[in-house]
Amino acid sequence: MSKSKRPIDGHPTQISLPFSLISLIPSRLTRYILFEILKIFVVSLIALTLMILMVGVGRELLRRGLGVMAIVQLLPYILPISLQFAFPATALFSVCCVYGRMAADGEVSTVKASGISPLKLLQPALIFAALLSPVAVGVSDLAVSWGRPGINRVVLMSVEDIAYRVLRAQHSYTSDHGFSIHVRDVEGQTLIHPTVTVHNHSSEGPMKLSAREGRLQLDSETYNLILHVTDSQVESGNGIQGIVPGQTEFKIPLAAAMVDKGPENQSPSWLSLAVIRSERLQQDARTHAAAGQLAAHVGFSILTSRSGDIAGGMGRHMESQVEHSRKRLTRLHVEPWRRWAEGFTCFFFVFVGAPLAMIARTSDYWTTFGICFLPILLVYYPLFIFGLEQAKDAAIPPYGVWIGNVVLVAIGTALIARVRRY
Repeated sequence: MSKSKRPIDGHPTQISLPFSLISLIPSRLTRYILFEILKIFVVSLIALTLMILMVGVGRELLRRGLGVMAIVQLLPYILPISLQFAFPATALFSVCCVYGRMAADGEVSTVKASGISPLKLLQPALIFAALLSPVAVGVSDLAVSWGRPGINRVVLMSVEDIAYRVLRAQHSYTSDHGFSIHVRDVEGQTLIHPTVTVHNHSSEGPMKLSAREGRLQLDSETYNLILHVTDSQVESGNGIQGIVPGQTEFKIPLAAAMVDKGPENQSPSWLSLAVIRSERLQQDARTHAAAGQLAAHVGFSILTSRSGDIAGGMGRHMESQVEHSRKRLTRLHVEPWRRWAEGFTCFFFVFVGAPLAMIARTSDYWTTFGICFLPILLVYYPLFIFGLEQAKDAAIPPYGVWIGNVVLVAIGTALIARVRRY
């Protein structure tokens, strides 16, 4: 099947089109390209996600000494964290593969010669990326609000198993929850001559406990790590010592790690977008209240001729509270813009990568991906980090985190204009 075109000399010229493209012009062409993109996207997403999962689980295994059951329990929580990093890369890789192959096989030139605009070829990729970007934002929000707390919960519930495994191998274990254990040896579940130090036990300093032998047990209801010891000696932070003969139980509280601290005590990067909206209003009220207290303190100090109190300990403390409250309010304003900017990297990467792959005209997948990803890596991420840091410091508005995306739009627009000309 062919399409005739009459040149200057009046004789018709036949332009042969591949059967697959002829049958798709023009309405089905979008579905054909979209199917090719989705096919490669799904395969590459599974492969990259599995690789990230293996790296993430392996890191947790090496760093915290997790057992097999704990690793299995971690997988659902690590999955959304893996996906939020995999989405932009796999979206770019899939369009690079499809458009690079089409350009190398001459399909792009053939379709253009048949009267179809190159923008029609780019339309499926842009639709795909536009639909994927909100999904990426939702997955990122799920990773923050559900994935990270779930990982912490699994690690906490495995602290007994982790402690025994590390103590058998190294005879020393230091926990992220504020305590450390040193033993001479471990026989079964019995710790031989354990020495336990609970850091920040009180304002007087850490508490140190040593015993002839001991055994660890996690209370899953109260989230206390119970240490059953025999013939123990306790030394408090102020130097007071005491000997406790016989069997005794000492509790190391871990509940602080499981208690919901409330949004006001958490970093904005750990809050979901739904919580950030309400927390921003509450933080604004707290900022005004702190500023009002500082103003009242300064005014009272001036009225009572105690100007030294303004720069005194109370004044500095109240001023630091106001400054901290304002910085947190700024971060609460910036965080939603950051989440949406990161999620929509899927669209902007494709907006640059698809026309660039058509211009590169190479069917080698990794060469095309490298040609597209390296400039994006060198341009986008430095601009994104710069905009984020400036926005956190309130030097630019919160939407300044989109500066990298805006630059990608400008580059992609120039590339699309070049595709139309060639």
